[in-house]
Amino acid sequence: MIDAKRRILLKGSLGAGAIGVAVTAGLITPSTVLAAWPEAAFKATDPASALKGLLGTDATETSDQVMIKAPDIAENGAVVPVTVESSAEGVKSISIIASGNGTPLIASFELGENAAPFVSTRIKMAKTADVVAVVQTDAGILSAAKPVKVTIGGCGG
Repeated sequence: MIDAKRRILLKGSLGAGAIGVAVTAGLITPSTVLAAWPEAAFKATDPASALKGLLGTDATETSDQVMIKAPDIAENGAVVPVTVESSAEGVKSISIIASGNGTPLIASFELGENAAPFVSTRIKMAKTADVVAVVQTDAGILSAAKPVKVTIGGCGG
């Protein structure tokens, strides 16, 4: 009888070896494997700079086509549930900003052509502040904000 763990180990070793050979031969470079990452946007210390680094502008239009759902009071800033959806046409991306955080850009989701404009996640908030949803569409950049009161800080507090 052949040990199943041994088979898994051999398959994994062969796969890793094949990738190693491809990298060594120059067929695959790490930069082509990794996704594009807007480093300046995620390292920005204010929401305007984060939006400029991510979308090229910080000009947004407040819209009722962007719906953000977050608790009025978050008992623990380390886990704040946030849901964003949009009724706008041609949504390209949805981004979430916690304006009170040291690095306010929390997440940015690039959506495919036929994807539903809906994201749900849990974020970390340092203190009481607005959570801002930014939706990039074919027509422009829309936003909506929701104030969230944090009773216990999540970012080291």
